[in-house]
Amino acid sequence: GEALEVTREVNCVVDFIHGCEDQLQKLKKQKEKGLLYGIPVSIKDHINCKGHVSSGGMVKFLGQVKEEDSVVVQVLKSQGAIPFVKTNIPQTMINYDCSNLIFGQTLNPLNHQKSPGGSSGGEGALIAGGGSILGIGSDVAGSIRLPSSFCGLCGLKPTGNRISNYETAPSAASGNTFVLAVTGMLGPMARDVDSLALCMKALLCEEMFRLDPTLPPLPFDEEVRLRGNPM
Repeated sequence: GEALEVTREVNCVVDFIHGCEDQLQKLKKQKEKGLLYGIPVSIKDHINCKGHVSSGGMVKFLGQVKEEDSVVVQVLKSQGAIPFVKTNIPQTMINYDCSNLIFGQTLNPLNHQKSPGGSSGGEGALIAGGGSILGIGSDVAGSIRLPSSFCGLCGLKPTGNRISNYETAPSAASGNTFVLAVTGMLGPMARDVDSLALCMKALLCEEMFRLDPTLPPLPFDEEVRLRGNPM
């Protein structure tokens, strides 16, 4: 309900993930409660979800319905999270604003005259507007960090090759030498650092390392996080 209210105001949601009610029923029967049990999670448009399109803001991808969940969505589900909406991005995703010819312009919920930033602008707007408590964005050159900054949120671009990028739609930068040098990464966006840490801890699990064997199988290190407190 909240997400609908926010998107009516700022146009940040592009799709409702219709399997989320079934996911909730499945969770209730599970003996093991995952680290993200029952938490609704919004995800950036280009992250594949079974039965949905990953448009990248480009018309040419609109007919291509994905047959499988991306690794990150599979892991979120196995940790008890409920991916419930996909959020807007700029066309091709290499942009600091958040507008495309399919879904239009996303506004900043704190000030409708301003941009929410990009390219994870739909995530920034939805979370800042109160329509989601945790989201997955992606960042090559600021695409998590800019909307987090513009919308007053916390966001993390993890180290390259830390979280599986497998089964996410290519952006215009794919194959660009810049992107080979600067690794694009999926990462969490939320209202506080503790939520980011919980999400990273949940994602860096055996299930993800099994589904994507190209990743170094390093679990989350609580000690590093606690040692990292600024003086």
